[in-house]
Amino acid sequence: MRTKSFLEKLEHRRIAGAIRAAEANTSGEIRVFIQHGDVSNPVAAARAQFTRLGMTATRDRNAVLLFVAPRSQKFAVIGDEGIHRRCGAEFWQKLVETMREEFRVEHFTDALVQGIAKAGELLSEHFPRRPDDKNELPDNVEEG
Repeated sequence: MRTKSFLEKLEHRRIAGAIRAAEANTSGEIRVFIQHGDVSNPVAAARAQFTRLGMTATRDRNAVLLFVAPRSQKFAVIGDEGIHRRCGAEFWQKLVETMREEFRVEHFTDALVQGIAKAGELLSEHFPRRPDDKNELPDNVEEG
């Protein structure tokens, strides 16, 4: 799918609202990145964007990136070392399963909103919101 067509179907405000709602219950940070062009290895590309977006600088190293490459029809969900230490591989599998079916039927916004909600739910179990918590990263959809 062409990236432009994909982006036209996305409800950016709804996605940003889902990020804010998910982060209301956790100290974790969630971001969405849409990659323009082809990607052969979405996990490697997601890791590069994770670093570029400053997601390794959160206080508890508990950021999650939902990375989508529409032209390649691939996506990846990755997180920082704090999440890996506490959550394990099952955490990532749950997120991917939540999103995969919605992407298949081209419900792109729903896929992202459900993935964000699941990430927030899982993050809140291991990283509950603290009284001094701040929003460390922007909630908007990033493109590049």
